[in-house]
Amino acid sequence: MATSLSYRTTVSAPVSQDGSRFEEILTPEALEFVARLDNEFAARRRELLDERRRRRERLNLGEERLDFLPETAHIRADDSWRVAGVAPGLRDRRVEITGPTDRKMTVNALNSGAQVWLADFEDANSPTWENMLSGQVNLYDAIGGDIDFSTEGGKRYRIGDDPATIVVRPRGWHLVEKHVRIDGRPISASLFDFGLYFFHNAERLLRSGSGPYFYLPKLENHKEARLWNDVFLLAQDLLGIERGTIRATVLIETITAAFEMDEILYELREHAAGLNAGRWDYIFSVVKNFSRLGADFVLPDRADVTMTVPFMRSYTELLVRTCHRRGAHAIGGMAAFIPSKDAGTNEAAFAKVREDKEREAGDGFDGSWVAHPGLVPVCREVFDAHLGRSPHQIDRTRQDVSVDRDDLLNVAGSGGDVTEDGLRANINVALRYVDSWLRGTGAAAIHDLMEDAATAEIARCQVWQWIHNGTKLADGTVIDRTFVGELLDEELATIRAAGTGDADRLAEAREIFVETALGDTLPNFFTTSAYARYLAVAPAA
Repeated sequence: MATSLSYRTTVSAPVSQDGSRFEEILTPEALEFVARLDNEFAARRRELLDERRRRRERLNLGEERLDFLPETAHIRADDSWRVAGVAPGLRDRRVEITGPTDRKMTVNALNSGAQVWLADFEDANSPTWENMLSGQVNLYDAIGGDIDFSTEGGKRYRIGDDPATIVVRPRGWHLVEKHVRIDGRPISASLFDFGLYFFHNAERLLRSGSGPYFYLPKLENHKEARLWNDVFLLAQDLLGIERGTIRATVLIETITAAFEMDEILYELREHAAGLNAGRWDYIFSVVKNFSRLGADFVLPDRADVTMTVPFMRSYTELLVRTCHRRGAHAIGGMAAFIPSKDAGTNEAAFAKVREDKEREAGDGFDGSWVAHPGLVPVCREVFDAHLGRSPHQIDRTRQDVSVDRDDLLNVAGSGGDVTEDGLRANINVALRYVDSWLRGTGAAAIHDLMEDAATAEIARCQVWQWIHNGTKLADGTVIDRTFVGELLDEELATIRAAGTGDADRLAEAREIFVETALGDTLPNFFTTSAYARYLAVAPAA
């Protein structure tokens, strides 16, 4: 157990164990720092989460009309303000690779040839105590240039001479770190992840010519962005670092945030670096916020909800216009394909990836995400062709774009069908991903794609929506609990027969799916209760 200096801070998970080096991260001074942040902002965080819940209820009942905020119209109309200037290491962001913070990924991502590595403590990382703390150790070593990785065959990998810029994604505001308590309450997972990384690395990053950079997930409105900005101000003050040193890129991955992109950049403007189009979580958010509003908000098979359907196209074009109007980078979505040993599969997949990146670059994005080092050259080739020697295309302001409320909410224009294959795919992928997540792997290779928690969220959320809207398959079959239960058992049997999962974890994954996809109410996230029940270490007696 470790304690901080002034606050009643307790750690209920192992700190000192052979080879872990967790004690180097959880020092009394570091715990004091994160406790200071949590103590300052815990009440505001709780209030904002309560407002999230109330607003979602209003939206689902049709009691609130989602629209651009009239009270912030002056911010959107004011052409004079811009975000902070580009920080060192973030000028050219044409290829960004994402992934968890295990040691192998740390080395591979930094050596991938991408300009940026999104070091992910969130959706691509199963939040076990081991993962969260070893990830902090790996980042500390990487920033110090003292990290390597050896394969089972004895081959050793070290960071090269031109590593990617590290941008850390802490967990979202809705999550807690149950192993650390401040005055008896679990600490915000956001502040735990951010605080430990910032405390140990901010000054070292600045000395190296870089800086403390972050991706902010799951924001739903500008007030949540304001909270992050206040966290940044206090953190910089506590360590005596100049205000405005931090840079943050916000993932626009909720439908409510899409209506407040200008306001989010405005609240963070002294620390803002850009916005990112987080596609799967965005679709998940659309389903979650309008799950009870009838057929106009029922989406087809997940595979058919591409970035070219009307409501997704409107969202991404508005994102580029908003960013470039304010001098910020616009970063595109994920290419999740994993290169395989089959040349034909790769050829077809690479063609789709190239087409997707061509659309993004053509629309004005300054860069995009990939999930595997093998896709870095594909993404780079596309953006090199569009950008040439320019590091970005922020000067392309997309004044031709005009997006209104109806455009962002044109879910009915998506077309497509709900099929049994699509329903089975949702069940199969959700089970396989949750099995992997429960076993400590948050970035899971499933059907030649690198999937993260957003995959399971959209999959189980769609199933819930189809059930509660009495959605019919093309042959007239009504999707109800009984029918889904039959398919669930069949898909579980298929997975077990293939030997791709763990028997006990698959049973738990089934329980989680039943609770979060087949219940009377739709839980906001599967990760919150599943983390508490299955991943949190019980305190010592």
